[in-house]
Amino acid sequence: MKHCEGKVGRVFIIRLEDGDKLPDCLEQFAAEHNVAHGQVVLVGGIGEGQIVVGPRKSDERPSEPMLLPLDGAHETAGVGVIAPGPDGKPMLHIHAALGRSGKTMTGCLRPGVKTWVVGEAILYEILGVRAARLKDPETGFALLQPNP
Repeated sequence: MKHCEGKVGRVFIIRLEDGDKLPDCLEQFAAEHNVAHGQVVLVGGIGEGQIVVGPRKSDERPSEPMLLPLDGAHETAGVGVIAPGPDGKPMLHIHAALGRSGKTMTGCLRPGVKTWVVGEAILYEILGVRAARLKDPETGFALLQPNP
């Protein structure tokens, strides 16, 4: 386990609108407000896009993601972590549970997932930490590395 300690800074309440793309719009917001590290809590609707629901084979490296398309509006609750990516820009890794018609999918929201009508996010800025998302050669993932 690796870790670092920080303090909560600013707290933002953000209303996403119909068609806003995740994680793009929250990464852009973080960049515009100079938030390098943070936690995001998300509730609302997701209308289209894809989510990663696991690797095709658990023991394969790098793994091949299993993608599921979203077929219509889903109620959504998610949580994620923002840290600088390899290019130094804020990068959001967010997982969510998405429900529709009595069925729930849980997975990682892929770039281009679109808000349906409204999404509500709380962004908690984390101050005093050093962490970055660095590409791991074994998995191919951009993994969170405290104190890089």
